[in-house]
Formats: sequence, C-alpha cells, structure tokens
Amino acid sequence: MRTVLMVAEKPSLAQSIAKILSKGSCSSRKGLNGACSVHEYTGSFQGQSVRFKMTSVCGHVMSLDFIGKYNNWDKVDPAELFSKAPTEKKEANPKLNMVKFLQVEARGCDYVVLWLDCDKEGENICFEVLDAIQPVMNKSSVKEQSVYRAKFSSITDTDIWNAMNRLGEPNRNEALSVDARQELDLRIGCAFTRFQTKYFQGKYGNLDSSLISFGPCQTPTLGFCVERHDKIQSFKPETYWVLQVKVFKGKETPLTLDWSRVRVFDREVGQMFVNLAKTSKEAKVESVSKKEKAKQRPQALNTVEMLRVASSALGMGPQHTMQIAERLYTQGYISYPRTETTHYPENFDLKGALKQQSNNPIWAEEVKALLSAGINKPRKGADAGDHPPITPMRSASEAELGSDGWRLYEYITRHFIATLSQDCKYLQTTIDFSIGTEAFSCSGKTLISAGFTEVMPWQGIPLEEAMPACERGDTFTVDEIKLVEKQTNPPDYLTEAELITLMEKHGIGTDASIPVHINNICQRNYVTVESGRKLKPTNLGIVLVHGYYKTDAELVLPTIRSAVEKQLNLIALGKANFQQVLQHTLDIFKRKFHYFVDSITSMDELMEVSFSPIAATGKPLSRCGKCHRFMKYIQAKPSRLHCSHCDETYSLPQNGAIKLYKELRCPLDDFELVLWTSGSRGKSYPLCPYCFSNPPFRDMKKGMGCNECTHPSCQHSLNSLGIGQCVECDGGVLVLDPTSGPKWRMACNKCNVVVNFFEHAHRVQVAQDSCDACDASLVAVDFNKTRSPLPAGETQHTGCVFCDPIFQDLVELKHATMRHAMHRGGGARRGRGRGRGRRGNPKKPKDKMAALAAYFV
Repeated sequence: MRTVLMVAEKPSLAQSIAKILSKGSCSSRKGLNGACSVHEYTGSFQGQSVRFKMTSVCGHVMSLDFIGKYNNWDKVDPAELFSKAPTEKKEANPKLNMVKFLQVEARGCDYVVLWLDCDKEGENICFEVLDAIQPVMNKSSVKEQSVYRAKFSSITDTDIWNAMNRLGEPNRNEALSVDARQELDLRIGCAFTRFQTKYFQGKYGNLDSSLISFGPCQTPTLGFCVERHDKIQSFKPETYWVLQVKVFKGKETPLTLDWSRVRVFDREVGQMFVNLAKTSKEAKVESVSKKEKAKQRPQALNTVEMLRVASSALGMGPQHTMQIAERLYTQGYISYPRTETTHYPENFDLKGALKQQSNNPIWAEEVKALLSAGINKPRKGADAGDHPPITPMRSASEAELGSDGWRLYEYITRHFIATLSQDCKYLQTTIDFSIGTEAFSCSGKTLISAGFTEVMPWQGIPLEEAMPACERGDTFTVDEIKLVEKQTNPPDYLTEAELITLMEKHGIGTDASIPVHINNICQRNYVTVESGRKLKPTNLGIVLVHGYYKTDAELVLPTIRSAVEKQLNLIALGKANFQQVLQHTLDIFKRKFHYFVDSITSMDELMEVSFSPIAATGKPLSRCGKCHRFMKYIQAKPSRLHCSHCDETYSLPQNGAIKLYKELRCPLDDFELVLWTSGSRGKSYPLCPYCFSNPPFRDMKKGMGCNECTHPSCQHSLNSLGIGQCVECDGGVLVLDPTSGPKWRMACNKCNVVVNFFEHAHRVQVAQDSCDACDASLVAVDFNKTRSPLPAGETQHTGCVFCDPIFQDLVELKHATMRHAMHRGGGARRGRGRGRGRRGNPKKPKDKMAALAAYFV
C-alpha cells in the first residue's frame, strides 16, 4: 500500500484537516520533536487505496541568515553585506528539529500533499518542506506526479473536501518572491542597522534603544508618524470668527443655524456681517428641501479593514489582532484572515454561512429576517485573486472564545451580516433662511429604514429632534445673532488605523507584514502608543527620520519601497526575473548606503543636540582593568560600562540589574567583576566586563558570564562552582550561586531552571569530589545548628544533591522569573562536573531527575 504524507502549517490545522478527511477515524501519535503530531488513517487517493499521514510544521521551517563569520559585527564591514557576504538557509527553530522530523515521517512515502496556508509565505514554506523531504521519499516514475498542493480558505468540511478533490501544484514564482523579499530585507536592514547602531551607541549614552534599526518598510512606516508630528509642531493656530444665530417659531425649541459663509478670518468683516443681519428681526424661509438618502452597507471585510477597525473601535493593536484572527481561523470559526479581497466569488455559499448564525441569540432575529426576506447581494469590491473576504464559518459564544477573541469574532460576524443587508435609508430635510442680506441653513435626518445598521448600530443615523414644519415664505423670530471667536486646531497624532491606511495607500508592506512593521517601531522605542491608540514618535524616532531626510530622503519616503514591492509582485506573477530584481535593488541600496556613511555627520549634528555624549552619561560602578579608574554604568538601553579614560565601551547582559560583585577582580585581566541579576526570584551570576565581550578561551563565546567560564582555577568559574548537568535542557550546567545565601540556590547557565536548596544553611560549597552514581559534583553544607536535618545535632554534611537521601527533601526545582530574554551574546557551553566529572560531561541521573522534576513549580 502506498503512503501519502500531508503537511499543514500548524499542529492544530493538521488535527482539524485530518479529522475532516478521515471522518474522525484517524489514530494520532506525537512526532519525534514533541511539538507536532502525526494523524494516520487509510483512504482513497488518485483511485487507489493508500495510507495517509497528516502532520504539520510550525510556520517557516528555514530562515535566511549570513554564514557564521559575517554575523560578527566587529570584524565585518557592513558594506560587505550587500553582495560579498554569502547567505544560507538555517533551521528557523533548531530546538524543534523540524527537518529531521519531516524526513523521518517522509521516508518511504510516495506522495506529498501540501496543506500550507494559501498565500505567498505559505508557498514559500511548501518548498522548504519539499527541500527537506524529497531526498528521502520514494522515487516516482518520470510521468507520475508526486507533489500536490491543496488550496483552501477555511477549515470547513466543504472547503477541505473541495481542496482535496481539486489538488494543484505549489507556485514556485510566489515562493521566489518571498525569497527575494527575505534576502533584500536581510542585506539592506542588517547593513544600515549595524552601521548606525555601532556609530551612535559608541557616541551617545542615553539613546534608550538596544538597536538603532533600519528596515526598508519599517523606516517609511516611522516616517509617516514623524511627518504628522512635524505638522503638529509647525502648526500655527489662526483665529477666525463665525456668526452664531438662533431662531424660533412660536413655542418650539430654538433652531441653531449654519452660516453659508462658514467663517471669516477678519474680526471687523465679521462684525460688519453681524450688523447687516441685525437689520432684520425675522428669518425668512427661502426653501425647504427633502431628499431620501442612503448610507451604503459595508463592502466585504479584508485584512486591512479588520486591522483598522480593531485598532480604532476595539482598542486592539494590529499584531495582537492578527494573532487572535489566526487562532479563530485555525479553530474553524472564521475563514483565512489574510486577504486583500473585498469581493465574494460567484460560487461562494453566502446563504450557508449566514444560516450558521441563525441560532446565535445575539443576532438570530436579524439573520432570520434576512433569510426569510432574501439576502441582498453584497456590494462589488476588489478581487485581488487571493482568498475570499474574512467570513464567520460557524457560530460561537464569548465563553468559547474568551474576551478579545469574542470581540473580534463579533465584529467580523456583524460586518458579514451587514454586507448582506439593505442600505440604511433616511430622509434629509434642509431649510434655507435669509436674515437681512445673509443666508443661513439648518438640516436634520429622519430614519426611514435601519437596514444594515440594525446589526451595526454604531453606524446608525443619530437621533435628532424633528425639523419644524414650515414652507417657503414662513418667518421665524430671531432669538440671537452674535460673533463667536474660534481658533483652528492642529492635527492629532496618527492613530494606528490612519497609519494602516497610509501604508496600504503607498504600498508599504503587505496585509501580513503591516502589523509586524508597526510593532517593530514600537519595540525599537521609535514611537509610543498613547491613549486612543495614537502613535507619538520618541525623540530618537524623530531625530532618525529628520537625519534620513537630511542625508537621503528616499531612505524614509515610501516611493522606493513601493517600487520594490511592485517588482516583487512581478516575480510572483512570473513576469520578472528573481536574480535581476534582487541585484538591481541591492545595487541601488548599496550606493545609498555608501552615500549615507559618507554623510553620517549630517545626522550626527541632529543627534548631538538631542542626546548626551557617552562619557557624560551614567554613574561610576567598577574599575577598568587597564587604567584602574572607575567605569561608568549606563542604564539606558543597551546597558553597558564605559571607561572614559580608555574610551572603551563594554557590553553587559540586558534586562536585569547590575551591581558591583564584592570588589573582586578577574584573574585574567584585572577588571572588577559585576553581578547581573534578574530579581529576587530570578537568576544571578557574576561576570567580567572584558571577558564578556572578549572571550578568553576557545571554547567560550561572546556574552558568557563566570558561570560559563572554563578557567581551570578561578573561584568564580564553571569549573569551581558547576554541580551537574541541567535537569531540563541539553547543554546547560547547574551552577551554585554563591551570593544567594541564606536562601541558597543553583541555576542553569543556559535555561531558566533554578534549584532552591539548603535554606538557612551557614555555608554551601562545591566539593572537589563527585558522585559515584551520577558524576555530579558533591556539595558540602554547613547547616544552622537550630535547623539542621542531620542526626545527633550534627551540622556538616557532604553529599550529592541528586542522590543523597539526606539532601533529597531539601531540594526544590523552579523556573526563574525573567523580565525578558537575557539577550546574551552567545550560547552556553556544556560544562563539566568536578572530580571524576572533569574527565567528561556530568550525566543526567535519570531516576533522581524524575524525582526532582516532581517538585516543578
């Protein structure tokens, strides 16, 4: 029997699709990477009986990066990144072992059906999967097709079965357009980012951003925010005057009239018009007009409109919105949430989708009325040729979806019902008046039929007082005429919704990447999100954009990126050559980069005005090993130490606190050690500022502290304080934290595992000997006499924390509380135990590890 491998983009999707195709009769097992499951069943494929294996990836299998040596910021000229630096595809998440997992499952398979998301990124992942599995699949005959592509827009029985019965092939051109975008963003972004980060962080101490990043889409996005900021700053309010007039008839409520001239900018002219109007005590009705008008129902919903509404009406950021929408999609509640299309195809089952909502108590009444009266054909929208508009696929409740999930689902559903409803109709009455020589008017709206606003009440016609009954020639008594002084107002900061509109209009990013670019400028501290989801640029964001305008405006204007996006779309359509587009774009940006480097003083002049020199920032903390003067600790991101005498800056671990470590010095370079800590419930370890950036031994990498240092005799090193291999991760070693007493603990030097032990002991030391059972270093403990667990009042005992029965009840495993990832320069090395453990890596004592893991909190 032949075997068909089927691959979806996420584990939850694989489970849903397998359940539909197997009609609920599949068996499931965990894959070797633990993250993906494999669902198996037998069925028919291409007219033959086969065994199906349905599994998934977790997004992209591979990511693009420079080869090893070109990732060293200190040794590589950023200009080389445009052409000289080779790139390679690396596993996007090495811990998942995705390539190995796919190859194990694909071995011996005859066919593959790719169920990746149906967009350009999905096509790209298709070929990542194929590159991994084709070498191990059974070879098919020349004429026989073995690779198939499923195209679907929702996780419903109908859509999945239709996709299975109409299999196609993956689109190589769309995959290539993603490859081109990845390489352009990598080469251009890294070159500019490395240069300006090193240049400005080496000069200024209070930039408060760990990375001064540049991105071909990110930077124009920031440019829109700063452009609005500049308009606000340069705005000069103007005073103007309006005529405020109120009239009444009998005992009716006075009407406030609108002046036909609207406003004047000269007070004396305004006063002249007041005087002219005051010559008459009556307002004469010149005309009464009544027009039936319609407020159009919305077009079908696409991604950009969903993001706009979620930000402006629901208060949800674009990134958060997309995460929720993807979850709703994978759970089968809505159709695919990434689409540019606002037009339903002719064969779309609108009635079927609407019937799904007929039993939902919140809008059942409106839905049933629509179904009985007959649905209204949706307005004609734009067909981008990708996916149908975002549509609810089954009914749901708030209890099922949670707060934010429900709010987004409710909006999507109400929007869908509204697209099938009638337009909102109302009567607009306008009365034109004359008072002396001046013309005035007032208007009001009366609802005729609510239409779609029944289900989208926030779009409804506001209730207004009825207009008085009158006809041409009637007169009203003038109640007051006065000149009111007002001022023009500056524009407000851009909201996320307005920014999304600008990005779409200028072709910056795609429906999938727009949330990422907005999130990036927030994460980089270029803008802050104020109330009402307004985006206010920070000092750093403003100076960067002004600097780009001063050196090369095209770096920040949307024009050049928009042109690149058009070229990438031509690659996807097969109308442009991948290599030519890539090379041409890189050549343009390479020239721009060289000009930017030569003109950096123009931007630097702006930086000097806004930021403090690094030598004038920070507070004295520890002594430099070269000049023995105090170095200053700069807390602003990225935190670092600076020696103004040597004019040297030393990196530190991020997202924690730094303090002096007992005035102890590194035996290698005489720098005073500092202690990094993530808080009382987190990890802490000492480090040498010089060794942290300049690893002293071959088996060390940048960003390692004393808890990973392989110095053979230093009292702070891994060799002196390492106890045993971590109970959770593969490469880490549990290292004693000598500063933790009396609440003693050891912590993994790679992951966030912390082991609390021997609370209130006077002293805990790592002994020279190691355990016979597990090779872990023994620990010598001097207990408090009043709290000693030892018999006969003894206070001292040496044993293995994993194997010694006396110690076992005194050990508790926890996860450290981390503020964020530590952003360390390099990965940790596998450490060695002491004693016998020096001859090899300490073993994981299996039974004892299981016992210890039982304490996991």
